Amino acid sequence: MHQTFGILMAAVGLFMLVCGTMKSEFIVYRLLVARSRLLWGDGDAVHRFYQFSGLVVAILGTLWAMGLIWRS
Repeated sequence: MHQTFGILMAAVGLFMLVCGTMKSEFIVYRLLVARSRLLWGDGDAVHRFYQFSGLVVAILGTLWAMGLIWRS
């Protein structure tokens, strides 16, 4: 089961990374950015936050899918 959740986690991380890089107009990403602008303000900091956090989530998801972390 950890492979399924790891792959799903990696996919979400890649979504965040790609959308943050492209400054996407996809509705889900726009909703996330709208909420994040309350904390980060207007500017590119919001997109950089999603790039960085997406990269971290994708790496952790990949490691989890491979069974290298969070073994039960």
